[in-house]
Amino acid sequence: MSQRLGEGGSSAGTETGLRTAYRPAAGRTIRPAPAAARLRKPSWRDPRLLLGVLLVLGSVAGVVALVDGADRTTQVYAVRHDIAPGSPVRGEDLVAVPVRLGGAEKRYLTVSEGVPPDVVAGTVLREGELVALSALAEPATLDRKPVGLRVEDPLPASTETGSRVDIWASMPNAQNGFEEPERLIEAAEISELTVTESALGANRSTELLVLVDDSDLPLLLSALSNQAKVTVVSNPAAGK
Repeated sequence: MSQRLGEGGSSAGTETGLRTAYRPAAGRTIRPAPAAARLRKPSWRDPRLLLGVLLVLGSVAGVVALVDGADRTTQVYAVRHDIAPGSPVRGEDLVAVPVRLGGAEKRYLTVSEGVPPDVVAGTVLREGELVALSALAEPATLDRKPVGLRVEDPLPASTETGSRVDIWASMPNAQNGFEEPERLIEAAEISELTVTESALGANRSTELLVLVDDSDLPLLLSALSNQAKVTVVSNPAAGK
């Protein structure tokens, strides 16, 4: 029994000692701990909230504009049939097609703009291709003229309207022959091409319309007027 009382007394003494250890010294007071800060509901006047709303709205508007622009089609003119350089371009030569061009819309002839009056093809316009504004020209601005040539030698099968050819000529000499051929024009563009054959297919010739720069016209016309033998050689590398 005395042992239990001793243990109880020891326990009581310990508690008393602990309580005594937390007593403040003379002249000092213990201040209560500050209350924890409470979270406030965000206000519409909070600039961070307003900035977040603006960012979300801006993102949504950007996505909507992007989708709308990608889905929007424009009526643009396409070529109904091949048109040779220098030939007039009229409404009946074109067909309207809906296409998605995005930022490239300004480069092509749109239906809303219409076909300009008295305009010609500045280069070969092929069937089915969209009409680029850069491919149209006014007749007065063209510095190339079509010249007709008839050649007996066959051209490669790949030669067509728009192909490039070199024009060679051999001038006649006093011995009823011809001089060494000289190249008169390099990389002339074919605007029209027609292959003709005789009834029995024995003779075959090619009639060409080639576009010649104004500066080269006198040389070619002089060769033709002097009965020069003209040869046309395909130059596929010139069009690349």
